[in-house]
Amino acid sequence: MTRTTVLWSLFALQAVCCGYFLMDITWDLLWPQAINSLAESDVIEALVTVALFLGLIFTGNELRHMLRRHDQLNDQIRVASGAFADVLEQRFGQWSLTSAEQDVAILAIKGFSISDIAEIRETRPGTIKAQCAAVYRKADVTGRVQLLSVFLDDLLSDDLVDGARRKEI
Repeated sequence: MTRTTVLWSLFALQAVCCGYFLMDITWDLLWPQAINSLAESDVIEALVTVALFLGLIFTGNELRHMLRRHDQLNDQIRVASGAFADVLEQRFGQWSLTSAEQDVAILAIKGFSISDIAEIRETRPGTIKAQCAAVYRKADVTGRVQLLSVFLDDLLSDDLVDGARRKEI
């Protein structure tokens, strides 16, 4: 049985238990003197209470598990972010990019257009085109997509993952 099935089954069980208690309260309010052996049964109420209690335990455990997984994913994102910065720095050094070319390359990787980059850097689009061409030439790629793929390949390589694990130890 999958975790999702268990959670939805537990949700349905808790809904039934809540329905029972609502019915019991309604019955007691509308017909306080009436005796209904099923609705007033202490055994039924005890079973419903136990089911709710077990549901709380399981739900709490699942919530703890999900929060732990969330923290692990956040840690992985931080490692990947740091690794990406390291990869950028390493590649920019290998390619001998100037600081202006590095800035333009980062903005290009982020997906900004030539005119957007020119506006951000407060320069002319022709200057940005020349700087992009210099970055692509030094990186030995033909355009923005290939430039991004260089970094993605580096991030997805086993060497980077192994290096991040060694840093953690």
